[in-house]
Amino acid sequence: MHVPDGFIDAPVSLATGAVAAAAVAVSLRGARRELGGAAPADGLGGERTAPLAGLVAAFVFAVQMLNFPVAAGTSGHLLGGALAAILVGPFTGVLCISVVLLMQAVLFADGGLTALGVNITDMAVVTTLVAYGLFRLLLAVLPRRRSSVTAASFVAALVSVPAAAVAFTLLYALGGTTDVPIGKVFTAMTGVHVLIGIGEAVITALTVGAVLAVRPDLVYGARGIAVPLQLRTSPLRSGTDAAPAPEVAPVAAPARPVRSTRRFALAGLLTALALAGVGSYYASASPDGLEKVAHDKGIDSKTEEHAAKDSPLADYQVADITDGRISGGLAGVIGVGATLLVGTGVTWVVVRRRRDRAAAAATGTAASETA
Repeated sequence: MHVPDGFIDAPVSLATGAVAAAAVAVSLRGARRELGGAAPADGLGGERTAPLAGLVAAFVFAVQMLNFPVAAGTSGHLLGGALAAILVGPFTGVLCISVVLLMQAVLFADGGLTALGVNITDMAVVTTLVAYGLFRLLLAVLPRRRSSVTAASFVAALVSVPAAAVAFTLLYALGGTTDVPIGKVFTAMTGVHVLIGIGEAVITALTVGAVLAVRPDLVYGARGIAVPLQLRTSPLRSGTDAAPAPEVAPVAAPARPVRSTRRFALAGLLTALALAGVGSYYASASPDGLEKVAHDKGIDSKTEEHAAKDSPLADYQVADITDGRISGGLAGVIGVGATLLVGTGVTWVVVRRRRDRAAAAATGTAASETA
C-alpha cells in the first residue's frame, strides 16, 4: 500500500507529514517506557529490548517483500503494524514501521518521498492504533491464556488492513490529484484489502504464536497473561475436633533467571535474511492492492517520478547485477541489514536518553537528601 508521489496533493501531503512527525515524536516518548527498562520479573532491560525492536523492523521489511496473491492479477503484502505493536509495544511499533517505510523510500524508491508522511500516517500510525486498540479490547474479554493472544492477534491484524485502506480513501477524498468518484475508490480499496487482511492476519498470528511458544517473555502484548503459580496451604482436618494444622511460613520463590536473547535474536535475523534473500524470489509479481486499484480507476494518471529512481537498489534490484535472483536476493539482504542498523540505532537512542534522565534524577535526589 505504498503511496507514490503524485497521488495526493501538496497541502494534504504536508499535513500528513506534520501528523507523521508528531506521531513519531510521541512514539519516541512512549517507547521510553516500553524499552527503557523492564521490571526484574520481565527478565528484560533496555539494553536487551532495543536490539529486539530493531529485529522486528528488519523482519517486517523482509516479510513485506513476500507479496502473496489475493485475487486475479492482484497481490498483497504484510503492513506489519499489528505485528510490531504486539511484539514490542504500540509506540515502539510505530517507530519500527516508520523506519521500514523510510528505508524503502530512500534506498529502494518504494513509496514516494513527498508521500512519506502519507505512508507513515496510514501504514504505521493507523494500523498500529487500530490493531493494538482492538487487541487489548479482545484480551479484556477473552480467557487469560496464550491462545487468546494468538487469536486476538489474528483479528487485530485482519481489521488493521482495511482500516488503512479506509484511511487512504479519506486522504484521497481530501487531496486526491485525479477526479475519480470517491465511492468507487472506497469500494475497490476496502474490497481488495479485506482479502489482503486475511493474509496479514495469518502471518501475524503465526509469528506471534511462534514467539509465544519459545519466548513468551519477549511478547509485549502477552505481558501479564501468564499468571505465576501460587502455592497455598490449607488446614487438614480428620474430624470436627481436629486441631488446625500449624501455619507454615511462606517461602519466597527463587528469582527467575534472566534468559539471554542472543539465540532468539540470531534465529530471527537468519529467518529475516532467508525470507528477503531467498523467499522474495518466489513472491507474486502481480501489482499490490493499491497499485491495482490505482491502475483500474485512473488514480495513477498523475504519478510522479520517484526522486530516488537512480538509487543502486531501486525496485529491490542491485544495479549492474543481471541475474534477477541474485540481484533481488542481495538487495533484500542489504535492506534487512540497513533496517536492522537504523531500527536498533533509533531504539538505542531512546534507551540511552531514558537511562541518562533516570541517572540525572537519581543524582538530583541524592544531592537534595545530602543538603
